[in-house]
Amino acid sequence: MKRKIMEKLINWKNKKQDRLPLIIYGARQVGKTYILTEFAQNSYKDYVYINFEQMDLMRDIFNNIDLIPDKLIKEIENYTRKKITPEQTLIILDEIQTCERALTSLKYFAEQAPEYHIVCAGSLLGVAINRMKFSFPVGKVEMLNLSSLDFEEFLMANNEEQLILDIRNGIQTNEPLLEYKHNRALELFKQYLITGGMPAVIKQFIQTNSFEDIRYIQENILNSYIADMAKYATATETTKIRLAYDSIPVQLSKDNKKFQYKLIKKGASTSNFGVAIEWLELARIIIKCKKVTNIEKPLEGYIDLSAFKIYMSDIGLFTYKAKISVEDILSYFVQLNQYKGAVIENYVGQSLISNQYDIYYWESEGKAEIDYIIMKDNNIIPIEVKSSENTKSKSLDVYMKRYKPEYAIRISTKNFRFDNNIKSVPLYAVFAI
Repeated sequence: MKRKIMEKLINWKNKKQDRLPLIIYGARQVGKTYILTEFAQNSYKDYVYINFEQMDLMRDIFNNIDLIPDKLIKEIENYTRKKITPEQTLIILDEIQTCERALTSLKYFAEQAPEYHIVCAGSLLGVAINRMKFSFPVGKVEMLNLSSLDFEEFLMANNEEQLILDIRNGIQTNEPLLEYKHNRALELFKQYLITGGMPAVIKQFIQTNSFEDIRYIQENILNSYIADMAKYATATETTKIRLAYDSIPVQLSKDNKKFQYKLIKKGASTSNFGVAIEWLELARIIIKCKKVTNIEKPLEGYIDLSAFKIYMSDIGLFTYKAKISVEDILSYFVQLNQYKGAVIENYVGQSLISNQYDIYYWESEGKAEIDYIIMKDNNIIPIEVKSSENTKSKSLDVYMKRYKPEYAIRISTKNFRFDNNIKSVPLYAVFAI
């Protein structure tokens, strides 16, 4: 499967100077190991692969010798029985969060041996780094986040390159797609709400064209997240993390989607469940949308720390976890009007995060609410999300009269257009924002 991160990996390899060891981080099973081995096979003469979770001896070596690059290279060569040639051999260190000294060694490679090309992957790297004992090589590594496949990558996997070009042209020109292309894109979008972007899920769906076949894969992925909770947290923390995690469908079923601790369990509060939310965010299992109290730069300076929304980082896992049937999604939630908004908001949030936007929301005394606020081209842009063609909204009117933005974006099932300073973006085109 084509992944857009590949271009960034190639740019990293081709740097003439100041290349630092690279860390790819993200949730489990988003394809980190796959993309790194594909990168190695396509861009290098050879590569060596170390998995610290599986290779106990390699972990022991890093833990018991001086972190001198030449010594480490010799030990890796002995272990893998491969010659490591600077610039020509890629060194892949997988599940690096399980070996703290391997993470620390990146500092010495950056300072003393930058000629070696080193890439690392870690599924729970954020959780590991957050532990007090971890010493992270700040300023000595580059970092890239890999999310599950976004809708554009889903289209690539389905050989819909021409449709991608049409969508990208539509968002640039505001010219509507031909009706049959618009309808085709909406149908594929509904499929994506079911599959989400986990590579194993999409691969299975393309091979079998069966939604039933992908559900057991999604179940296994969700179970692996739960297993990680038990593995990388105390028993007490695990209980709280799982309770917070399981509350997400309930949180998003409400009209007011602000995260409410009381929906986790009676008596829950920031003090006893805040760490659980942080763990889920660090593990990249959830994404957080923070409330801003004022629309001024920098938005981060106007965050209300007590108010936020939480979404799952993969829409397919969310629709499965929420037990929404395939039939209801394909019929576009005819029987689930209230929950439709939650699904679409989750999808849009995930898509914006994939495009490297920080996401915020805004509300005015409970009378108006804008689903997403982003910084784009140094402008603060409001984004209103509608799950259908009914795009009437007092909230956006209130916002635009008060703050007079450069323009606003309205996401719905409607085709491309630009009217009254509002850019209409179809749901399937969020990846192009």
